Amino acid sequence: MKYDYLIVGAGLYGAAFAQQMTAAGKRCLVIDRRPHIAGNAHCEVVEGIQVHRYGAHIFHTSDEGVWEYVNRFVRFNHFVNSPVAIYRDELYNLPFNMNTFSKLWNIQTPAQAQAEIQRQAARHAIDEPQNLEEQALKLVGDDIYQKLIKGYTEKQWGRDCKELPPFILKRVPLRFTFDNNYFTDPHQGIPLEGYDALVERLLTGSDVLLSTPYEEFIAAHPDAAWKTVYTGTIDGFFHYCYGPLEYRSLRFETQVRDCPNYQGSAVVNYTAREVPYTRVIEHKHFQFGAQEKTVLTWEYPSPWQPGEEPYYPVNDEKNQALLARYQELARSRPEVLFGGRLGSYRYYNMDQVLRAALDAAAQELA
Repeated sequence: MKYDYLIVGAGLYGAAFAQQMTAAGKRCLVIDRRPHIAGNAHCEVVEGIQVHRYGAHIFHTSDEGVWEYVNRFVRFNHFVNSPVAIYRDELYNLPFNMNTFSKLWNIQTPAQAQAEIQRQAARHAIDEPQNLEEQALKLVGDDIYQKLIKGYTEKQWGRDCKELPPFILKRVPLRFTFDNNYFTDPHQGIPLEGYDALVERLLTGSDVLLSTPYEEFIAAHPDAAWKTVYTGTIDGFFHYCYGPLEYRSLRFETQVRDCPNYQGSAVVNYTAREVPYTRVIEHKHFQFGAQEKTVLTWEYPSPWQPGEEPYYPVNDEKNQALLARYQELARSRPEVLFGGRLGSYRYYNMDQVLRAALDAAAQELA
């Protein structure tokens, strides 16, 4: 029997769309080229610790509907993301808040911090920033930019801040309170059983094939479904006929250390340009683990080319113009729905991915 939907990608978008459709009585086949479900949120258990295989995934949302939705399937702990940044031999709290400013300038009050930021920013007298460096200097002045933004950003994007467009840094969140909670959303945490448990439950009722590349599957089964939901790269779907969209990628190095606590925080950013990695993740802290050993992952930004894993879309004017061409091409294929980070060429948080999937499913069922 022909499926109603062939869903390409067993990540959060594909799984939530499948759940909504199977609940409505539709037949779904979900395929994924990887040997596991949950996409980039996939976790592996190492030394009794849930290891975030593709970098830290911390769920946070202000969307009450999405929060209610995920809590139907899993329970969350009360983890709060309070990362720290290391610049050479100096350690600072993130996000930029009164703890950060006190360490930088030996000040105590919000008024003192605001005055120092304004003093440093005014020194440059920048009206219309022409690049990211000027944008940062206008917003936060020299100290925060030089120590906490410049090196990290250049590693992340592989370019000097003078060569990056200012819109990447539209604003810099400055918190004039002694609060190290990175997110302001009312709901935050990590699934107690990991993200794979969430996705597995979302996929209940769907048929699932892993280690199954779309091109090979569709060549063998061209009439598998009435409609396709595609969560891979939109340019890849069309065989890069206009050329590839640009991404930045990541490389991970994971090690087990024979100690119960290596860095005292789940996330530590390294902001100096000469340090090749951007951050180190100590996974046990996501679940308040007390295991005898610990598991660490070093994240190295890297260039991307077709065939490698895309993580961060480069949403500059050139790529947005190219995306518009692919989106126009997609309109000629109404039987294919493009979604998720790669299908939309947008950097989504997990709650935004889920919201987009729920909205797309509702539109299909309307």
